[in-house]
Parts: sequence; C-alpha cells; structure tokens
Amino acid sequence: MASANGYMPRLRTQYDDAIRGQLTEEFGYKNPMEVPKLDKIVLNMGVGGAVNDRKKIDAAVNDLTLIAGQKPITTQARKSIATFKLREEMAIGVKVTLRRQRMYEFMDRLVTIALPRVKDFRGLNPKSFDGRGNYAMGIKEHIVFPEIDYDKVDEILGMDVIVCTTAKTDDEARALLKAFNFPFTGQKQED
Repeated sequence: MASANGYMPRLRTQYDDAIRGQLTEEFGYKNPMEVPKLDKIVLNMGVGGAVNDRKKIDAAVNDLTLIAGQKPITTQARKSIATFKLREEMAIGVKVTLRRQRMYEFMDRLVTIALPRVKDFRGLNPKSFDGRGNYAMGIKEHIVFPEIDYDKVDEILGMDVIVCTTAKTDDEARALLKAFNFPFTGQKQED
C-alpha cells in the first residue's frame, strides 16, 4: 500500500515482486494470504543509568526518535527493587513499534547500513527465533545507525530489535528474513 504521495519503500516493492513468489514456491502455499510477511518491528532500549539521572531517558528518547522516525514511549518499572534504587513506575527504558512504511524503511537501513558498521560483525544468530516466527537480536551500540551523530552522544546504549512476522514456523520466518538479505551466520549459498 503506497502512501499519499505514491512512494513505496524499496523492500516492500522487493517483497511484492520477488519474495512472495520465492516463498510460495519453496513452501507450496495454496492461498496467497498464507505467505508470511513482516508484521511489525519493535525497538527497545533499556536505560539502566536512568535511575540516577533523568536526562539519560531524554537522550534515549531523542536517539530512538532519530533511528525509528517516530516518537517512542518510555517504559516504567513494574515494581520497586531497593538494591537497584529502583522505584515502582520509574522510567527505565524506551520502546517504539514500527509498522508498514516505517518498518520497511528501518529494515532496509538495518540490513544495508547499520549491521555492516557493527565492529567485528560475523553475522546474526540463525537460532534466535521464538518458535512462532519472530526474530530477536541485540545491538550493543546504537551509534551504528547513520542518524546518530557520534559527537553528540553522551553514552552509548544497546538496543533490542524484535522482528515480528506472520510466519507459523521458524523455518518460514528464516526463509523470509534471508530473502530480505538478513546476514545470518553459516548461510549456505543456494545456487
């Protein structure tokens, strides 16, 4: 579905033109609605230092807004933990859920720009699926994204990226993400 200005993300076009056909051929789907597709991408940044300094949450909100292209929500602690000086409902992180156009644009930047910039990157773990077709990975430094100005960052934060698909099995989801050029480790070249 194109936006009001007629623009469609590159990966969405690739999915419609090629990937759907590949997956239908590989898994033998009878109904076009059976073909797995991306559902949403959730980005989560835990800010442990926010207990002592509220400015760290604000910095995380600004950075995640730049990365995702939309404003994240702050996540609060569910219960107090005295040893961590943590109070109930204290802000401890930020998260954002991307869907549709922003999701495809983020996925494109993640695979083509951010992951190749990760230091000592050897590929993604192909076993990080949850059994229902969703994939989770962690990025140790949020500065690998081109939107973040390295000179203006006070603290380097890690982030979780969860890719939710409509696939019923991990194998279907793995095939979908491989088609989107996810750099899994130990990939065998299929020719």
